Amino acid sequence: MNPILADIYSTILPSAPYIIAAYALLWVALLVYVLMIFRGTKKATAQLTLLEEAVADQQAKARAAKDE
Repeated sequence: MNPILADIYSTILPSAPYIIAAYALLWVALLVYVLMIFRGTKKATAQLTLLEEAVADQQAKARAAKDE
C-alpha cells in the first residue's frame, strides 16, 4: 500500500465509529422532528375541524333565528 494512503487510513479509521454515531444521531433527531411536526399537524387539523363545526352550528342558529 502507498505510504501516504496508509497514513490517511490510520488517521481516518480510528474516528469512524464517531462519524457513524454522529450520522445515526442526526437521523434519529430528524426522525423525531418529523414525527413532532406530523403530530402537531394532526392536532391542528382536528382543532380546525371542531372550529368549522362550531361555525356551521352558529350559522345554522343565526339562520333559524332570522327565519323566525
